[in-house]
Amino acid sequence: MSTSKRKAPEGIYVRHAKSCDGERCTCEPTYQAHVWSGREKKRIRQHFKSLSGAKQWRREALTALDRGMLRAPSPQTLREAAEGWLDAARKGEVRNRSGDAYKPSAIRGYADTLRLRVYPAIGDRRFTDLRRNDLQDLADTLVGEGHAASTVSCTFTALRSMYRRAANRGEVVVNPCDGIDLPAVRGGRDRIADPQEATALLAALPTEDRPLWATAMYAGLRRGELLALDWESVDLASGTIDVVRSWDMIEGPIKPKSVKGTRRVPIASDLRALLVEQRLRTGGRGFVFGSEVSPFRPDDVRKRADAAWKAAKLKRITLHECRHTYASLMIAAGVNAKALSTYMGHANIAITLDKYGHLFPGNEAEAAGLLDAYLDRVVTPTVTRTPQTR
Repeated sequence: MSTSKRKAPEGIYVRHAKSCDGERCTCEPTYQAHVWSGREKKRIRQHFKSLSGAKQWRREALTALDRGMLRAPSPQTLREAAEGWLDAARKGEVRNRSGDAYKPSAIRGYADTLRLRVYPAIGDRRFTDLRRNDLQDLADTLVGEGHAASTVSCTFTALRSMYRRAANRGEVVVNPCDGIDLPAVRGGRDRIADPQEATALLAALPTEDRPLWATAMYAGLRRGELLALDWESVDLASGTIDVVRSWDMIEGPIKPKSVKGTRRVPIASDLRALLVEQRLRTGGRGFVFGSEVSPFRPDDVRKRADAAWKAAKLKRITLHECRHTYASLMIAAGVNAKALSTYMGHANIAITLDKYGHLFPGNEAEAAGLLDAYLDRVVTPTVTRTPQTR
């Protein structure tokens, strides 16, 4: 059934099929919205399948032009734009949302996921022409191909960062990654060893490996921080470890994960005893866990530990899970969230609470019991307290 052709609003062209002539429309038209950039003396155009989409884009484009936040689009393809973004990230010119430089391993991961899953699908499309529907189609295709939810999510992490930067620079009006429906990532809760199990795990290890795993469990250092740790950063007299660098398996020594990653961590007495033995064993020069000139080999350490725990009939644990164990032990010992956030090198306390909040004392009875115990310790016997009813 044909419909009458209607006049398009100002700044929008209705594009009919060639076979659609006269005053009666028998096709499904598309819409071209345009604005004029006086600064660049260029017309900026975008095509849409719906009139509402064209109107919305034109409103936002006019506002962005008034604020000096919109420029004529670049002819770059997504592949070209992505390679430029990756190069800028490697130089530290592009940073993450926390303002920190991307870690080399993160950049390599982004490069791999773009090459494997994004370039084949939309790499040759013009970067500024891609719309939310195009990216939603990519996400749906990846899900349909059976990729894990975490894989799909990681694929869009780099795209979000690229388009966020383009939006900030006025290269696109709207970030097409906003509002994309992605599958929920539902990972299992990280393994945490209780105090007795942690002690048993350490006791089962070869003597030379205990200090490494104990530092992960009782100081909470990340794997890269353990790799990079040298004796100059360990003060056994004052009982502290200064975390000042991390380690990338390709790049070598790098800065910690974030600004807050540079920190000072207290050494518990059980850990101090093991580190004293390690210093005597290594001579106190170079890397704490490794040789004087190179850090330990993670695969070798893991294999030895797995074999020892299997022989002792203990459930294996990873260095990263040891970090979670450290958080659990500190919380159980009564360390507050702010201090724990500092010791773990989290960018902010919200990360600590989001990840470990369920471990903090939280139910009403426990909270009341903690307050009662505190008052029993600090209130003098001469002060009469209201008796509790049982």
